Amino acid sequence: MTVAEYNQCVDLYSDSLYRFILKHIKDEDAASDIVQDTYEKVWRRVNDIECTNAKSYMFTAAHNTLIDYTRKAKKQGEYNDVIENSLMHERHYSDLKQVLNEALERLPEIQKSVVLLRDYEGYDYAEIGKITNLTESQVKVYIFRARTFLKNYIGKLEVVI
Repeated sequence: MTVAEYNQCVDLYSDSLYRFILKHIKDEDAASDIVQDTYEKVWRRVNDIECTNAKSYMFTAAHNTLIDYTRKAKKQGEYNDVIENSLMHERHYSDLKQVLNEALERLPEIQKSVVLLRDYEGYDYAEIGKITNLTESQVKVYIFRARTFLKNYIGKLEVVI
């Protein structure tokens, strides 16, 4: 990849990387730092990366940096520790986005990552597998479990609206 192609990738993908990271950690400064670390990693390997694979490489690097960050901050929780009753809500909302964000926060990190990569960023299963170091079938299972959880958490649409 040339320097011009690198700069073009930064321009094209910086917003998506930032949104992806921010959805995970809800800390704007840390998200900016992780994006900068990602671009530093890409810059170090700029001669080894093809321009066609740059987006995938950037998201892979961002995902790995995010995992390192959450491990250091010890923010990962156990899904099994959640009490079954807390998986549903009884409040009435008019803002589906708020409900969905609350539900996303309750997902385990890996499920949250694959759902965000699939549904927010539009990656296919194979690309998500490369980014997260999972097999395609593992990605499908995590997405299925996450969507099932989100469906159960949100409940009936009439309750939300």
